[in-house]
Amino acid sequence: MGNQFLSERILNMETSATIAMNAKSRSLKEQGLNVISLSLGEPDFNTPDLIKNAAVQAIHDNYSKYPPIAGFQELKKAISDKFKKENNLNYSQNEIVVSTGAKQSLANVILSLINPGDEVLLPAPYWVSYVEQVKLAGGVPVALNTTIESNFKITPKQLEKAINDKTKLIIYSSPCNPSGSLYSKQELELISEVILKKEGLFVLADEIYEYINFTKKPHYSIASLNSKIWERTITVNGIAKGFAMTGYRIGYIGAPKWICNACSKIQGQFTSGANSIAQRATITALENGKNIVTYMIEAFEKRRDLVYELIRDINGLKVNVPEGAFYFFPDVSYFFGKSYKGKVIKNATDLCLFILNEKLLAIVPGQAFGSPNSVRISYATSEDILVEAMQRLKDALSLLR
Repeated sequence: MGNQFLSERILNMETSATIAMNAKSRSLKEQGLNVISLSLGEPDFNTPDLIKNAAVQAIHDNYSKYPPIAGFQELKKAISDKFKKENNLNYSQNEIVVSTGAKQSLANVILSLINPGDEVLLPAPYWVSYVEQVKLAGGVPVALNTTIESNFKITPKQLEKAINDKTKLIIYSSPCNPSGSLYSKQELELISEVILKKEGLFVLADEIYEYINFTKKPHYSIASLNSKIWERTITVNGIAKGFAMTGYRIGYIGAPKWICNACSKIQGQFTSGANSIAQRATITALENGKNIVTYMIEAFEKRRDLVYELIRDINGLKVNVPEGAFYFFPDVSYFFGKSYKGKVIKNATDLCLFILNEKLLAIVPGQAFGSPNSVRISYATSEDILVEAMQRLKDALSLLR
């Protein structure tokens, strides 16, 4: 028995690069080695006590039965209120679907909209799972390449050139995982004008890093610009990053009712409703909002500034200042072709494995994000660890000639 009996869809699917690199570092840790892993996108803070207490209360209140497929009405109201207050978005409760993490929210939408052969535009760098979910739906992922010089953002002209009769969807994240880039209101306005020229072209706006924004300017949702783009947009968000609730696995969408109905139909056959205890805790999180996690956002900004000062002095790295999220995405192509003890670095994957093996520092190659010249470095950890990690990075790269 073996792989010959597996489906083509699973054989053609890539393993998540972030999870794979974390698994490699965990394996080395289990051997007793002092590995620093900056590979996963997970806040190192604990969930605020207020939210934890709500989860405990939900257990005592016996929220142990099957929840509604699309989410508790009280949670959908809290989401609707959050959208209105923080994003200037009007979504009624039947225009919201709660899912088991924002990852399932994305998958529901993609499976609901994409037919085999439909093209999906992905501004690169993009989050690793977008590509595999599009392929699973039979869609054709089309990368729109960007560079560090443009802060990893596409232009309206570039978008317009990529659109054709087969284009069905564009997926982007802002703030972006992995680059930390953030689209301004003006940039979104120009992009929306291009999208609206093509009938039947939809937008999947991933706003999971919304709170982690260092620009001192408001976060803008593309669906808030006008009613026409609202009709074409699915807004995805969740509580994992902003509230340090990755393990609670709650994500949600706001979208036109017909799209929400389709997502509920899929969810009803796959997972049904999201965890009931986590949903009740999420009500408390959203009702209290950003004010209860400002200390996290301030810490992330301080860490960003610290890492930037350290990383900019490493010879050969090309780096910009991320506007949000908690990643750096430096261009490392300077090191391609260089070697150490006969080992030639051909690409970012080789470089990441070299750094892990030589200095026990785990970071993620950019190939998986559609940007093969870069690597992703998470700074969602303590300042002491970040200082040590940047020293290891500098020491490893200095070995290459």
